[in-house]
Amino acid sequence: MSSVRALASTRLAYVLPQILANSQLFNVCSKRHLCRSTPRLQSSMSAWVIDQYGSNEVFRFTDDIAIPTVNSPSEVMIRVNAASLNPLDISMRGGYGAAMLKLRRDPMSVMQNDAEFPLVLGRDVSGVVVDCGSGVTHFVPGDEVWATVPPWKQGSLAKFVTLTEYEVSHKPKSLPHTEAASIPYVATTALSALVNAGGLCRDNCPSKRVLITGGSGGIGTFSIQLLKAWGAHVTVTCSQNAEGLVRGLGADEVVDYTSGNVAAQLEDAEKFDVVLDNVGGDMESWALQLLKPWSGAKYVTLVTPLLLNTDSMGLLDGAVRSGCSLQNKVVQCMVSSGVFYRWGFYAPDGPVLDEVSALVDAGKILPVVEASFPFSQVPQAFHKVEQGHARGKTVVRVSEEDEDSVEQGDAQTAEPECPGESAKL
Repeated sequence: MSSVRALASTRLAYVLPQILANSQLFNVCSKRHLCRSTPRLQSSMSAWVIDQYGSNEVFRFTDDIAIPTVNSPSEVMIRVNAASLNPLDISMRGGYGAAMLKLRRDPMSVMQNDAEFPLVLGRDVSGVVVDCGSGVTHFVPGDEVWATVPPWKQGSLAKFVTLTEYEVSHKPKSLPHTEAASIPYVATTALSALVNAGGLCRDNCPSKRVLITGGSGGIGTFSIQLLKAWGAHVTVTCSQNAEGLVRGLGADEVVDYTSGNVAAQLEDAEKFDVVLDNVGGDMESWALQLLKPWSGAKYVTLVTPLLLNTDSMGLLDGAVRSGCSLQNKVVQCMVSSGVFYRWGFYAPDGPVLDEVSALVDAGKILPVVEASFPFSQVPQAFHKVEQGHARGKTVVRVSEEDEDSVEQGDAQTAEPECPGESAKL
């Protein structure tokens, strides 16, 4: 009998690791299978929509908008925990870019009035994956993610949103959803402008001088931190009451645009390698003169006339007019001083957010949240952004779970949060 027990014990010792290994493999396979076939428990969701373009009065809350479905192998469906607002959302509410965005959504809808409605706004999202297509390899249900929603897709001011896996990234582990939602749009916009248009990168930044106009907003506060993490010298223009914020984020020099002529205040300063224009207006008339001549310096503006022209002149005429305007400025700047003139655009990009996530978890990039609103107060959040003079981002807490966690943390509801709390200044 003892020999039988010994033999059984030996066989168990041999078989048990294989059973455990197979069990782990089964769990992984089951999770992958779940990713491809999560059942639909409901067909509609709550969201804030607009049925026409205009001011805040066009917003309508509904519990009866269809949940976006996973229609291709590369798509993921996200339950939205938090979103944040950008000036672009204000502009889109008023119809900015409607002609071109309608063409991008569906070329056959250009001749149809109101084909894009009901429209959900919101470009930033932080949430949890609940479903994904059969070809998705980087995400499974339960993953916490963040992303930027392209402007031609339904936005994040809803309970669910569907994106391709290439537009999504794993959320920084160090941030809650309410803070994570403040970063994706400004990060992808700033990186597109500074890297793709401005030619900056981690390796060449230590020798570069950069001027950021309008440095206290979302794109400005992110750009300061990114450039300082890469070793650049950063000068910022902002109002006096935002100086403490931008200096706390790392700005080397700060110019108060309310105290007098900015160009005069900077005329004795060393010339810049890159100017990032977040303001527009008459900025070009003096900022171009602050760049190093004949040295490959670049002027990058995020305030372009492309969508305004297509809205007012039509797609073809607007695109032609914009192209001619850009070409004229490029030639003029190159001939007069050897400066490159470029437009910057935001580009949703999951892999880029992967790099940003690593910087956030390393403490190099901090969220700057000025105000936080519950999902029930989206119009009030828009009103806050519309007032201008931002000191960071305005966040909307979409899911009840996220609202509960904020309330337990004694955060204020619908009141501006101290930027120092989120930015840890």
